[in-house]
Amino acid sequence: MARIRRVAVLGAGVMGSGIAAHVAGAGIPVLLLDIVPPNLTPEERKDRAARNRLAQGGRDKALAAKPALFFTPRDGGLVEVGNFEEDLPRLAECDWIIEAIKEELHVKRELFSKVEQYRRADAIVSSNTSGLPLADLVLGRGPEFRAHFLVTHFFNPVRYMHLLELVVGPETAPRVVKAMHHFGEEILGKGVVYAKDTPNFVANRIGTFAVMDAIQQMVEQGLSIEEVDAIHGRPLGHPKSAVFRTADIVGLDTLLHVAHNCERLLVHDEDRGVFRPPEFMEEMVKKGLLGDKSGGGFYRKTQEGLLALDWRTLEYRPQEKPRFESLGEARTIDDAGERIRAVVGYSDRAGQFAWKTLSRTLNYAAARLGEIADDVVNIDRALRWGFNWELGPFETLDALGSKETVARMQADGLRIAPLLREMATTGARFYPSRKTFRDVRAQGQEKPVPVSPRALSLPREDAKARVKENDSATLWDLGEDVLCVELHSKMNSVDNDVISMLHQSLDEAEKRGAGLVIGNESTEAFSAGANLLLILLAAREGQFKDLEEISRQFQQANLRLSHAEVPVVAAPFGLTLGGGAEMALAASQIRAHAELYMGLVEAGVGVVPAAGGCKEMVLRAMANVPDNVDPFLPIQRAFETVAMAKISTSAEMARDLGFLKECDRVTMSREQLLHDAKQTVLGLARAGWKRPAPKMARVPGEAGIANFKVALWSMAQSHQISEHDQKIASKLAHVMCGGAVAPGTRVSEQHLLDLEREAFLSLCGEPKSQERMQYMLEHNKPLRN
Repeated sequence: MARIRRVAVLGAGVMGSGIAAHVAGAGIPVLLLDIVPPNLTPEERKDRAARNRLAQGGRDKALAAKPALFFTPRDGGLVEVGNFEEDLPRLAECDWIIEAIKEELHVKRELFSKVEQYRRADAIVSSNTSGLPLADLVLGRGPEFRAHFLVTHFFNPVRYMHLLELVVGPETAPRVVKAMHHFGEEILGKGVVYAKDTPNFVANRIGTFAVMDAIQQMVEQGLSIEEVDAIHGRPLGHPKSAVFRTADIVGLDTLLHVAHNCERLLVHDEDRGVFRPPEFMEEMVKKGLLGDKSGGGFYRKTQEGLLALDWRTLEYRPQEKPRFESLGEARTIDDAGERIRAVVGYSDRAGQFAWKTLSRTLNYAAARLGEIADDVVNIDRALRWGFNWELGPFETLDALGSKETVARMQADGLRIAPLLREMATTGARFYPSRKTFRDVRAQGQEKPVPVSPRALSLPREDAKARVKENDSATLWDLGEDVLCVELHSKMNSVDNDVISMLHQSLDEAEKRGAGLVIGNESTEAFSAGANLLLILLAAREGQFKDLEEISRQFQQANLRLSHAEVPVVAAPFGLTLGGGAEMALAASQIRAHAELYMGLVEAGVGVVPAAGGCKEMVLRAMANVPDNVDPFLPIQRAFETVAMAKISTSAEMARDLGFLKECDRVTMSREQLLHDAKQTVLGLARAGWKRPAPKMARVPGEAGIANFKVALWSMAQSHQISEHDQKIASKLAHVMCGGAVAPGTRVSEQHLLDLEREAFLSLCGEPKSQERMQYMLEHNKPLRN
C-alpha cells in the first residue's frame, strides 16, 4: 500500500486531539475535524473560525496540556482544523482516517456513512473505540470500506502510553493490517498488540478486572484507599499510581463506563460480577467526585497537603502512610519477579491482600486466553504497555512458578483456569527463554517472540558477545565490529567503573575499527548523572584531590569520545541528566528517543558541569557564529540553559536547548533505538569517518563575565535568586566566558575543561552546595538555599 503521508482525525476531544498531536510529532500533517458548535448565532455561523471552534479548541488544549502532548509547540503547525459540515470532502486527501468521537454506536455509524462517500478507494479507515464491536461499526458499509477498516485503539495520554491495540475484522485486507502495523510501530513508535473483537479488548478487560477486584476485596477486608494503593503499586510491579490514583487520572466516570460495559456485555463471563461497581463508587459519581477533572476523587489536593477519601463516609481526611513489613522488604528489591514473589509470600495483611487479588487476576487472564487474544505475548504486552505493569500476567506466573501458584490457588478454593492446570501439571514455563514463548493454542509449541525488524536487544545469552564487564558497565559486541557500552549501576549513574569502561571501550572499538554505541535497555534512565553520594562524601571528607582526579578522568573519557578514531553514537532516552548528558554531548552523534528528558542540572546541587558539559555548550553556541558577531549573545543563551538547569521534555526540545545538533536524529520507538544507533555508527563508518580535529571557541572573556555579574547582582538584589545561586552562576559565567581573557579570544577545549574543573572543585567545598547535594539525595528535588 502507499505510505501514510496525511492523516485525518475525526473528533477533537481528549483522544482525538491527543492522536493528532502524536501523529504531528511524527512529522505527518493532520486534518483535525469536529462538528460545528450547535449553539452558534446566525452571525457566528458566517464566521469560519467560529464554525471550526471545537476543532480549534481541541488543538489549543493539546498545545496547552501538561504534561505536553506535542513534542514541541512547532508540531502544532502540522495540525489543520476544520469541521464536518464543510471539510469532509477533504478526506480524499488523506491516507488514513481515524474516528475518535463519542462512544455512541449510531453516531459513529452515521459518520462512517459520510466518510464512505469521500474517502479515497485505498485509504485506511479506523475507529478509536474502546470497546464497541467492530462488526457493529461497519454494519451497512460496502465491501471496499470493510476491507480497509479496522480498530486502532490508542491509550490516553496518547504520547506517553505505548500501547496500540489493533482489532481486525473478518473482511479487513491483510495489506491494510500490515500497513497499519508498520505505521503504528515504525512511524508512531507504538507497541502493537492484536486483540480479538470482544468487549474492551485486551488491556482494559484484564486491567479493569484487576482494578475492580482490588476495590471489591478492599471493601470485603476493610482496607483503606491508601493501603490498597501502597500494595498495588511498585510492590506488585504496577505503577506508583496503583489503583485509586490511576482512577483519579483516568476519571471515575470513565472507569465506571468501562466496568459497566463489561458487566453488560460479558454475559458468558464466569467473573462478570467483579465488574459491578460497589455502591460507594456510584455515589461518588453522583456527587461529582470524578478525580482530577473535577478537583477531587479518591484523593484531593489542598494547600494543607493531600487528602484521601474515606470510602465508608465519602469524607476527606489527611492521607495516612501505611506500614507493612512485606512492603518494607519490597522497597529493597529491584527485580520485579523477586519483589512480587516476596510480597505475596508474607502473611501480614498486605501480603494476604496482594496474593488474593493477584492470584485472581492471573487466573482470570489465563481463562481469557484465546477469547481476547491468541497468545500470551499479546496479553502480557497489553498490560505492560497499556497499564505500565512491569510484568504481564504470564510473565508473573513464570516468576512465581505455575506449579506452586496453582497449588496455592487450589488451597484457597479458587476455580482454576484449565490452562493453568495444564501448565502446572507439566511444569512448563510460558516463556522458555527471553526470546521465545510457548504457544498454548498450538500444543505448547515453542515460538519466537515477535519483534520489529528494527528491534535490537543486547546479546545477553551469547557469552562470546560480552567483551568486558565490571560492576557498573558492560561492553557488548553488537556484530559488524560495532560495540556497545551499557551502564547498569543504580539509575545508570556515572562512577569510577563507568569511567574506566568508557576508556576500555574506546580502546577496543578503535582496535576493531567500526565504532561504538553508548546505550542500555533500562526503562527509565539513560543515565541520571554522576554518583552524587560519592561526591558529597568525598567533599565532606576534604578529599578534593580524589574529586579532581575523578573529574579529570571523566573529562578525558568524554574528550576521547569527541575525538575518537571511530564514530561514537550515544542513544539517550528518558532521564539523561548531568554527567549522563555530558557523556551524550561528547559523542560524535546522538540518536535520541523521542521521549528525552535531558539537562545539565548540576546547578541544582550547587556545582557546575565538570565533565565537558560547559565546554560542549560553548562549542555548540559558537559553532556557526561569524567572527564579526559579538560572542556574548550566543553564549548567554547557552549560559541560561545551564544556569537554570533546564531539562528538555522531548528530543526536539533538547534540540531547541542546544543539546542536539542538526545532524542528530530521533527514533520514535524505544525498542528500535539501539538498532538505529548501530546503523548510524555503520553509516558514519562507511561514509569515511575521519577523527575530528581539536576545536577552538571564540569567547566573551572578561567583558562577558562582567556583564553576567552585573545581571546576577541585580537579580540577587531583587530576590529573584539567592546569594548562593549568584555564586554558582558567577562561577559558571567565568567558565563559559573563557576565564580572564580578552573579548574574542579563541580558547582550546582543554582550557575550558580546566576552568570547569576548577569551578566544580571550588563549589564542592561550599557548605551550601553540600546542603543542596544532601537535600537532593534525601528528597529527590533541589534545595534553593
